Amino acid sequence: MFTVILLMLCGVAAGLCLRNRKSTAIHTVVTLLIWLLLFLLGVEVGGDDTLMRSLHTLGLEALLLAAAGTLCSALAASILWRHIEKRDGGSLAPPATASPSVVRALKGSAVIAGFFLLGTACGWLRLLPVSIAGTELSFYALCALMVCVGIGIGQDTQTLKRFRSLNPRLALLPLLTVAGTLAGTAAVSPLLGHRSLTDCLAVGSGFGYYSLSGIFITEYRGGELGTVALLANIAREMITLLGAPFLARWFGRLAPISAGGATTMDTTLPVITQVSGQELVIVSVFHGFVVDFSVPFLVTMWCSL
Repeated sequence: MFTVILLMLCGVAAGLCLRNRKSTAIHTVVTLLIWLLLFLLGVEVGGDDTLMRSLHTLGLEALLLAAAGTLCSALAASILWRHIEKRDGGSLAPPATASPSVVRALKGSAVIAGFFLLGTACGWLRLLPVSIAGTELSFYALCALMVCVGIGIGQDTQTLKRFRSLNPRLALLPLLTVAGTLAGTAAVSPLLGHRSLTDCLAVGSGFGYYSLSGIFITEYRGGELGTVALLANIAREMITLLGAPFLARWFGRLAPISAGGATTMDTTLPVITQVSGQELVIVSVFHGFVVDFSVPFLVTMWCSL
């Protein structure tokens, strides 16, 4: 746990030192490492006949955890939204009308899911030895990924500068997202009798960051729970992309941001901007940054308990 987190912090320090030498290469490396790790996870899943027979059950578990975490985080956001509306008298401008950008936002998810499915097919058809997924290759790739993620965070100085203009009350939203998600997953954990509370909390702590959370949980708890984490966090992103207008209408304009978890500064940002309003973009970016940064810490903490 501490090794991986230390590598990420070292990456952040390196990114700060290299902030004047920005390039897209680091993002390309991160993408390739994620594809490799999810492919290896797929090989492990496909090569396990018992796991393949229970895949439909794992999908239902994932959907339950995703729905509970998303709903409770939206409820937590609604409390903050009502407080702000009461204090500010609804002074924020009305949001823009939603337009169809969902398909574009889903493309990245489809590609990542495709690598997992390709690995699953290779493992199931025995095109590759299942033992390849259990080698040190996965661990070294994970370490490299965390360094690269840290460098990307450290180099993004513009986002850090924009945070200074954030309303202090809106800065509480990431904490409410984390608390709401963990409360929701904990509440449904008794329904999953064969899963421990820490298993459910680890899955919920992905906050929609399906690639990284699935990889971490696979390393610590095995391919079965890693698959649940991958499916649950993909489901959370899908719920946000497809349900953002309804979440904004029922729970307030902060709810789609909270529901999006760690994805609100990238894949779900276009939809959130449309349903919640342009003036909440910086809130969405700040929220995604903080929640994204918390994923490695929280997931590894729950997996280590």
